[in-house]
Amino acid sequence: MSVDTPMRAADTAPTAPPRRWRPALGWDTAIIAVTLAFLVAASLGVEHFGTARNFGFLVLDMAPIFLLALPMTLIIITGDIDLSVASMVGLTSSAIGVMWESGLPLETILPLAVVLGMVLGAVNGFFVAVLGLPALAVTIGTLALYRGLAYVLLGEGAVATFPRSFTGWTIGSMGWVPNVLPWLLLLALVFGVVLHATPAGRAIYALGANVTAAAYAGINVMRTRFLLFVTSGAVAGLVGAFWTLRYSSARGDNAFGLELTVVAAVLLGGVSIFGGKGSLPGVIAGVVLLMSLQNALRLGSVSTEALTVVTGLLLIISVLLPNIIASVQRASARRRRTPDPDRSDPDRPTETAAPAAH
Repeated sequence: MSVDTPMRAADTAPTAPPRRWRPALGWDTAIIAVTLAFLVAASLGVEHFGTARNFGFLVLDMAPIFLLALPMTLIIITGDIDLSVASMVGLTSSAIGVMWESGLPLETILPLAVVLGMVLGAVNGFFVAVLGLPALAVTIGTLALYRGLAYVLLGEGAVATFPRSFTGWTIGSMGWVPNVLPWLLLLALVFGVVLHATPAGRAIYALGANVTAAAYAGINVMRTRFLLFVTSGAVAGLVGAFWTLRYSSARGDNAFGLELTVVAAVLLGGVSIFGGKGSLPGVIAGVVLLMSLQNALRLGSVSTEALTVVTGLLLIISVLLPNIIASVQRASARRRRTPDPDRSDPDRPTETAAPAAH
């Protein structure tokens, strides 16, 4: 570029994060491939895995993890985390039982469960986004607080008198397609569009990459983080309603320990625990892979303790392996940029070798 040529603004503007997910060779793409390969292998090699009946059970088991993983993906990409999701599910389940016993109809109770989840998520958002406290510490605290409140509402008892018209639909199907599956896909589409095709999604990635730069770029950091925790709470309230109706039981210990599986599925899907990286298609593949693996192991009569070990190992692998790969790639890039000292400089005259002695 000549000196007299004015520099355009586009030449100096920072590159914006990608608006939509594009398949490329990466961790999330590899997980999608591994998931498809595992589904084919399990269908051929594990008895009853590929049947319509088992597919229905797999979708029902996967639904809570799938739903909670959607907002969790957005939260972790920003560099935060919400470990209270399972406790919010348990508290909303207990609240549903209390409201049902008080005489309220389920048509009123179910929306109220989502509203309650939003309130619980707003509490997390207030401490994290408004007061600036670490999300890890806050949500560990509310994990214990919300679970304790769930036990306060119902104690060790349970409410199991919900009408068949609701519980039957929750576990029912249209042919081989479970009733809940279209709703799962619809919500995944909504979250995918928001993350990969809207300014809000670009803001989420920007927060995870550099929160200070995002603030200077005009992104309302506090509002974005707050709304993500409210969304997480709303989805947890929805899952609380689903869990209660699926098992026809409102209990304080519903979904106990589920947060580990949710986080493992999100990280397995390629979302960086440090924020700024990840895609929703990869997370969906991670959820399907993790739950399909657990389902196949159950069909093989593997104990619950072993399933917990598998989940923990996958969580460790999904954190360590991408970082090891990234470190190797950075080292390889540095080696390519470093000039080879053994290679002669083309601008330097070469030395003439001495003639060999005869």
